Amino acid sequence: MTAPTVYVLSGPNLNRLGTREPDVYGSDTLDDIHAAVQREARDLGLIADCRQTNHEGELIDWLHEAVDVGADVVLNPGAFTHYSYAVRDACAIVTTSGRSLVEVHLSNPATREEFRHTSVVAGVATGTIAGFGLQSYLLGLRALV
Repeated sequence: MTAPTVYVLSGPNLNRLGTREPDVYGSDTLDDIHAAVQREARDLGLIADCRQTNHEGELIDWLHEAVDVGADVVLNPGAFTHYSYAVRDACAIVTTSGRSLVEVHLSNPATREEFRHTSVVAGVATGTIAGFGLQSYLLGLRALV
């Protein structure tokens, strides 16, 4: 039997981790996060398909693809969290199809600028994990099992 695949999707500017505001996002790079996710996924009996994009439409296509292949999702939507109803609607397609979607954030948006306090994704996500840096992704994987 093949291990279940989980899509681990990261949105805009997360490819700049390690140099982008390390006081907020930490010093881990996205490659560091993906390596840790791969290890954790193996330990949990999962296959992690890690992807990052700066493009809203591409992220939406990947969410649709997750539904089509029957994969659960760990999603860090980045700034799309706060305003992209198109990403929100794609997330709703995931969860209403019977799959799980865990929204993750490296920092805690509720402690930051006011515009970051609202997540349009949270209302359709299975759950949200925020503020634990790289561990947020790993906790997201654990939440799926």
